[in-house]
Amino acid sequence: MGPGLGYFLLPAGGALSLTGVITGNGTLISLSWIMWVLGILLILSNRYRRPADPRALAVAAAAGDARAVRGLRTLALTARAEGRPDTAERLLRQAVKAGDVESMWELGRLVEHREGLAAAEPWFRMAAERGHAVAKRLFRPGGALHPDGADPAP
Repeated sequence: MGPGLGYFLLPAGGALSLTGVITGNGTLISLSWIMWVLGILLILSNRYRRPADPRALAVAAAAGDARAVRGLRTLALTARAEGRPDTAERLLRQAVKAGDVESMWELGRLVEHREGLAAAEPWFRMAAERGHAVAKRLFRPGGALHPDGADPAP
């Protein structure tokens, strides 16, 4: 269970408590306290969770663990948001090696931001060829990589 459930339990517990007070139902009030305590515990437990080890994730991703691949992508997106594009690129490349289509797209976006659309095109093409819906739109006639309707450069 993650922190998302904790953020749900707090207002739900509040609504349950309010309903219990309005109706005079002590059982609802007791349940609301349980929901509040669980919500707070879930949120706090997430604050003290150790971050994932990128090396362990890379090994597991190379072995075909889809969850590890998503973990690499998540770490990469966090690194990009924190202003560490080199770390993000390294992690995304590891996820791409494991065949993650979403990481192909994200690596294309990172390269596009740093070097322009032409440099990112191979990553977008790779994602499009593997079915990424947004990447495919770049290559349709009139798309960013196919603006004149002619066949884009191979």
